[in-house]
Amino acid sequence: MAQPFNPSVPIYLQLCERIKNRIIRGEIGIGERLPSVRELAIDAAVNPNTVQRAYRELEETGIVEKKRGQGTFVTEKPAVLQRMREELKTSHIKLFVSEMREMGYSEREMLDGLKDFLTDKEEKE
Repeated sequence: MAQPFNPSVPIYLQLCERIKNRIIRGEIGIGERLPSVRELAIDAAVNPNTVQRAYRELEETGIVEKKRGQGTFVTEKPAVLQRMREELKTSHIKLFVSEMREMGYSEREMLDGLKDFLTDKEEKE
């Protein structure tokens, strides 16, 4: 079943984020072929043009490369993948901090909460 999309964010950008997250988690390996446009469109329950746009966006950033007649593949360039990891990390941190500030938390409260969370997590592992 397809994962629901956030109606306030363009679907192609959400597909890009999902693909990036799968690469970071190792679900899609370096140099691995991505699903065809048609396969992903069916799986995500979106128009193939939306998938095409997402792939084009990822290609423009260097995260994926098209190989004529073979498909679209995750880049094998470590620097590009490291840059993507850093950008995603920064993006998630910005969102976290923004939401916490909206709820009235101070920087100290955020840091203490994060420290406590990580400490608890380490103890459980």
